[in-house]
This record gives sequence, C-alpha cells and structure tokens, in this order.
Amino acid sequence: MEPTELLQNLVATYERHGWRLRRMLLRAETRNGVGPIEAQFTTATFFDAPIDALWFSRSSHGNREAWELRLLADTPYALFETFAPEDDEDFRAAKRQQMETCLREYVAKR
Repeated sequence: MEPTELLQNLVATYERHGWRLRRMLLRAETRNGVGPIEAQFTTATFFDAPIDALWFSRSSHGNREAWELRLLADTPYALFETFAPEDDEDFRAAKRQQMETCLREYVAKR
C-alpha cells in the first residue's frame, strides 16, 4: 500500500475507535513521499525520525490516559502504555521515549 493511503487508513481506523493522532514520526523519504500532510493532520506534531510511526492517545478506564505508538507499515505492530493522572510530563516523556527506542530496535531487527 502507498504511504499516503496507509497513513490515511490508519488514522481513520484509530479515530473510529476514539483515538486522537498526536504525533507523527517520519523518515525524510516518507515525508517527501506523502506530500504536504501537515494540512491534513492538524492535531499532530511532526518529527523527523529514523522510523515511520504514529502516536495516538485517548482516555482510558480509571481516569487514565492511553498512548499507542503504531508502526506505519502494512504489518500491524504497536506499543501501548497508560498513564495515571498524577504522572507528571517528565515521567510520561521518558516512557514515550522508551517506547520509541523499543520500536526502533524492532524495526532494525526486521
């Protein structure tokens, strides 16, 4: 599947289930291949990265917030974490960074 079509399909699927696109991690070649996507996905922050992945979040049970890091690929692969309301942003950022590292390691092994 073309990167633009894959990206649009993934975002639409997650949004149907209550997820909100928060961040896009894109390799330069992918970003160039999908064209001017910032206008299509205004809720997301874009980052240059060595992998193609999408960050989504939504409310979770127990007043928690769920975050999922989804690999932008035909084969589904994602990492998931929930955060408690009392978790500060430094803790959350460190956890998300760990998840990105795990995803990069997974991609490198493929």
